This record gives sequence, C-alpha cells and structure tokens, in this order.
Amino acid sequence: MITKREDIRNVAIIAHVDHGKTTLVDELLKQSGVFRENQEVAERVMDSGDIERERGITILSKNTAVTYKNTKINIIDTPGHADFGGEVERVLKMVNGVILVVDAFEGAMPQTKFVLRKALELKLPVIVCINKIDRPEARPREVVDEVLELFLELDADDAQLDCPFVYASAKSGIASMDPDTQGTSMAPLFDTIIDYIPAPEGDPDAGTQVLISTIDYNEYVGRIGIGKVENGSVKVNQEVVICNHHDPDKLIKTKISKLYEFDGLKKVEVTEAKIGSIVAISGISEIHIGDTLCSPDNVSPIPFQKISEPTIAIDFCVNDSPLAGQEGKYVTSRHLRDRLFKELNTDVSLRVEETEDTDRFKVSGRGELHLSVLIETMRREGYEFAVSKAEVLYKTDENGKKTEPMEIAYIDVPNDNTGAIIEKLGSRKGELRNMSSISGGTYTRLEFSIPSRGLIGYRGEFLTDTKGNGVINTEFDGYAPYKGDISYRKMGSLIAFEAGEAVTYGLFNAQERGNLFIGPGEKVYSGMVVGETGKSEDIEVNVCKKKQMTNTRSSSADEALRLTPPKVLSLEQALDFIETDELLEVTPVKLRIRKKILDSRLRKRANFNNG
Repeated sequence: MITKREDIRNVAIIAHVDHGKTTLVDELLKQSGVFRENQEVAERVMDSGDIERERGITILSKNTAVTYKNTKINIIDTPGHADFGGEVERVLKMVNGVILVVDAFEGAMPQTKFVLRKALELKLPVIVCINKIDRPEARPREVVDEVLELFLELDADDAQLDCPFVYASAKSGIASMDPDTQGTSMAPLFDTIIDYIPAPEGDPDAGTQVLISTIDYNEYVGRIGIGKVENGSVKVNQEVVICNHHDPDKLIKTKISKLYEFDGLKKVEVTEAKIGSIVAISGISEIHIGDTLCSPDNVSPIPFQKISEPTIAIDFCVNDSPLAGQEGKYVTSRHLRDRLFKELNTDVSLRVEETEDTDRFKVSGRGELHLSVLIETMRREGYEFAVSKAEVLYKTDENGKKTEPMEIAYIDVPNDNTGAIIEKLGSRKGELRNMSSISGGTYTRLEFSIPSRGLIGYRGEFLTDTKGNGVINTEFDGYAPYKGDISYRKMGSLIAFEAGEAVTYGLFNAQERGNLFIGPGEKVYSGMVVGETGKSEDIEVNVCKKKQMTNTRSSSADEALRLTPPKVLSLEQALDFIETDELLEVTPVKLRIRKKILDSRLRKRANFNNG
C-alpha cells in the first residue's frame, strides 16, 4: 500500500551560477541549529573543494539535512554551471520538489532555464526564492514577472504556475513572503518547504528499491552510492541485487555492509532506512549511477535518464619536454592513467580512452570548464603532464553527414560593444537569433546559435572586447550539420630557438616582435612558446642572447633596457591560446606552452608537407 512519510521532505536547490544557492544553504544550516553556538563556520560551507571556494562555483552536488519542527529536510545543493548540468539532471530524481533561487537584480538567467526545464519535465513542484532583495538595485516585482514568463515558456502546468514566492537575503539570513516587508529569519522559507513540498511516498511493505543518483568516493571505503529509498526499507547485512534500467544483463548479488543517513554536514551510520530517506551505501565496488538496489525476490530496476554525452575532448600526454620531471611528483604514464581512471569513480560525465600511444589518453567532457577543473585539480595534487588543444566530438547522422555540437549563447553587453560582438561571433559561424534591450536600455541581450568549437578560446577575447562588462552564458543545444571551417587565432607564436635562461637583453630584443609570456631568469628550451606576435605566422626569437662585451662601455647602457611586464596566462587563457600544433605543459609550479615538434627544422618540414 502506498503511504506518505510526513516526517521527511527532500528538496534540491537549483539556480544560475552566483545567484546565492550555497550561501542560502549555509543560512538554513545555521538557523536549524546544526552548528554549536560558539562554532566557527566557514562561508559557503557546502563548497568543500579548494577550486570551488576560489572560483565561487559549485562543481559537485552536495547532500545535507536539517531538522525543523520535527521534520527532517534533506537538501541537495546543485551546480549552476552548464558544464556540470549532468549532476543536476541526476539529483532531481532523489527529490520531491525544488527551490529555484533567482537574483533579485539579474532575474531569470539562461542556466536558470536549463535546470528549471529539467524540474518541470519531472513534474516537480517549485518554490521560487527571490534572493539578494537587499541589493540597492533589486527589482523583485519585475523578476517575479520574468520567472512566470519563463514558466509559461517551459510549458509549466497550472499547479506549477501557482507556486509560492519567497523573498530572501541569504547573506543576512532573512526571508519573507512579501517583497515590502523585511523578515527576521529563514522561518518563512522553512514553513513553505514543509507546506508546499510533498512528502515522499512509497510502499513500505514492498521489496527494497534504492535508486543510486550520485557516487562519492573515499580512499578508505572506496565507492559510496547515494540515493533515495523508493520502496520497502534497506538494512545493514541485507542481501540485494544490483540491476540497471539501461543494461538488462547487469545483475550482481551483493550485501549491504554499511548504511548512512545525512545529518547536517555529517554522514551518520544507521542500521535501517525507510521509504523517502536519502542514504549513502559504502562497500560495494560495482555500484554505478543509475543502478537500482533491489530485493532478490523482486528485481525491477527504476527507469533513469541516460547521462549527457561529452562534447569536447582533450589529449592528456606524458610530459616529454627538456624540463620534464623537474617540478612534478607524478610524471609517468602509469601515474597519469591511474589518476584519470580514478576520476571516473566520481565524475560520470567524463570519458577516458586509451590510444595507440601508451603515453597519451583521450579525455572527453561536457565543456572547457569541466576539463580545466580536472587539469587544475591534478596539477595541485603534484601531477605533471601535457595537454592538447580542446577539440569538439563530431558525429555522423543516418545520411552519413558530419554533425557537430551546437550551443545557444546568451550574451548581455553594453550597447556600445554590440557591433564588435556580432562581428566576432559571425566570423566563428554564430547566427544571431534574437536581440533585445535590457537594464533600462543601457545593455543589449543577444542570443546566438553557434558551434561549440566556435566558443573555444573566445571567453578571454570576449572580456577584452566588452572591457569586463559583458556576461556570456551558454546552453548545449544538440547536434547540427557541420558549419564549415573556423580560423581561430589571428596571432602567431614567438618561439625560443635555443635552450637556456631568458636574459634581459634577449627579451628586450624579442619584445619588439610581440607580447612576451616570460620574464628574465626563466628556463626556456628550443620549441617553447615565449610570447605572441601580431602577425599570423610564428617567429623564432633568441631570448637567451647576451650582449657582446667590448672594451668601451658606457655606465648607463644596460640600465636603458626597459622590459614590458610579461603577460602571465592563467590555465583557461593558456588552453584558449594554444593551437592544434602546440601543447600546454602543466606542472604544479608552471604552465608552459610549447610546439608539439620541438626541432625547428622538423617543424618546418612537417608544415611544408601539411601545407
């Protein structure tokens, strides 16, 4: 018999990047008494990774639970960035409703649309939380209209359209049901969750069914499957069968050795969990996302949507430059292979393939950010390797025609920059779909349909073109026929043609040719890219060249050499800059760009043969 479990609510928090999801979860945790009175609590406590904290983005969905008025509220904080959309799609299967957080000034943004569409398709009720109402330029009433328009655009049903609106300032820890009245605590949001989000339901007497929606990984216990108990109950030492909706042949008998529920930020060990509970199960190495744990006498997998396919690939290679092995701790192909395959334990949107070359692995992901976060994480762990330019993954349709991944790019720019952006994206095969005025007529919102490869290396250029005032957001839009060749970089590279240490005299002569990436005292080798030039072809320079000594010297001759400060590239900028015949050498200490073929004669020969 189907029954409701009234003492539990399962809810996911969804929003665009930087609209305050994680800060909101912080306040819900604080006000529900999870922390001691005198406990020091870090800001954005749910963003546990170093990179998440530095960039202010959520990369992996996180589970937490709070208790309010004797009801346990399981909260899942989800990523807001398009590259981690796969995370959002899956965790929505665990919850019975969502809280949509929208910035009171920015309003409904493209990524809001992406995650909200997923929730509406699953017929989940939505609570809209208009956050940051204390911003001086906040416009809550207009934002409410924008959100309702978005609901209509996404074909929400009448029940979903009749959703409650809560006005909050997560930073100040207050919420209210009226935009003109300031609240005193988060109680209105808690009450709305309990009143509006339905209690989980299932058959407590049926056979066990637990759908695994997220995988965590721990060095000590291995894989941890996180999911919701859909039917029956699950106990420690219980015999279960792992099955999968997409793989009818997968039937693995196993035993549950450890079972946890969430309480605040901790996992608490329990002996039994009933319907509606979100649990973590450790000790099963064969567990994967989308698997269902069933009783042996009732094996019926729960349907689960397929994980989104990767759209971009990068080659990870063993570093073979003349400076290889001097700065990293893990440098061999075995280290690289083990680390990449270990990443598959937690990141299901990632693909790792071995190639004919044992020192090279093809890694595919959902976007540049997805892969750059992996590169940055590995470099901090002490790995040293080289990566190639990002390439999109093409497909062939049923007629044998080549297709490529497309994106919809939503761009908000000051009116003065509109022409430059349309011209730039036009040259990258972007088609302007829509153009409207926003922010009282000072900004223009442009909507482009553009191939994914047209956006590779564009974000840095975009910030320069808009003087940092533009906002660009993208959303994957399926595959479409190949749009033709795109020429990416108009700039050539300045290449060092001898090994040694860069000196002021050599750099001074080289800087007349373009912008340098290095300063005096840095080690260089033949074939290393030391800067960029305004010309389209590469130029070789000697940055190690010293001044010839003569008997007559003026005391001020050396002082006159003024060097322009080098342009130091970040990881993203370097990945954007490199060409198809170049590699980015990544070590814990340095990022160096180099040609794939270091020897200049062999390089010229290869270019001649290709040209």
